[in-house]
Amino acid sequence: MRLPSYRYRAPKTVEDAASWLAESPGDTMLLAGGTDLIPNMKRRQQVPATVIGLRGIAALSRLDTREGTDIGAGVTLTTLVRDERIRSKYQGLWQSAAQIATPLLRNMGTIGGNICLDTRCTYYDQSFEWRQAINFCMKKDGETCWVATSSDRCLAVSSTDAAPALMALGATVRLVSALGTRDLALGGLYANDGMSYLTRRPDEILTTVHLPEPAGWRSTYWKLRRRGSFDFPVASVAAAARFDGDRIIEARIVLGAVASCPLDVPAAGTRLAGQVLTDDLIAAVADDAYALAKPMDNTDFELVWRKKTVRSLVASALRELRGDDMREARVRLARHPLLVVS
Repeated sequence: MRLPSYRYRAPKTVEDAASWLAESPGDTMLLAGGTDLIPNMKRRQQVPATVIGLRGIAALSRLDTREGTDIGAGVTLTTLVRDERIRSKYQGLWQSAAQIATPLLRNMGTIGGNICLDTRCTYYDQSFEWRQAINFCMKKDGETCWVATSSDRCLAVSSTDAAPALMALGATVRLVSALGTRDLALGGLYANDGMSYLTRRPDEILTTVHLPEPAGWRSTYWKLRRRGSFDFPVASVAAAARFDGDRIIEARIVLGAVASCPLDVPAAGTRLAGQVLTDDLIAAVADDAYALAKPMDNTDFELVWRKKTVRSLVASALRELRGDDMREARVRLARHPLLVVS
């Protein structure tokens, strides 16, 4: 498959990138690692007239741990996986990054790119000719969502690994445009719509991810996929909790790959606050997550089974936060031991 023709621009500063993006935001796209955008362009899912490459902007590749942690959107996934500060302070983020794609793709892929990852679907992630044969789909060139033909919105699924982990850790992001800068909680970046899945304006650039100091917090990330070595999630759970001894002060649980955006489970945080993690409590929280998860028939595995698996993923995540030895369970369920990546 060949790339379509486009104009390429390579700024050296965020200000230049924002200024160039403002010239024609409707037909301009941002390129970081390119592991998502370039295949999409080859399949004609996205055909921008201009591509602005961000790799030459040094400020986007900085990782600062002096006050909390600021991660530039251009920091590669490999950099995160190899950074001992990330692994020790934000275990859930490290686990999520370590399970994205393959080492070669992590060398290119960036944290900002994974946060903004295009939603995926069995009917969308195909060649142009395949999609043309079914009259395309609502997400690109068609009018029907083939996942649910009566749906008035696209049901393509959010497949980012990093976003659920970051949301559970209380991350915020910075968006920069020629008009100014705004910060928002990472959860506010997403909408539950397969087409308009980001609230980022077309003229904005995601530049920084900020994580607060993890004092008292423990975090983990569990992911279901067909192949343990290389696959997008078909269900995932990020869990984080702040402990005082054995008692939880506050907690967050975020589900991935079961909707068009990462799903916070507010009932779980309410139920866990002030409690000790007993088996009964873990089962009740797993039920809360199960009730919220609504996977569709738009990705690998049968949707009813994917929904049931959410219970197991949540229970496993909470047991790991409690301090249980979950190594064998992680290999059996998640197909990944999460050994140290050198």
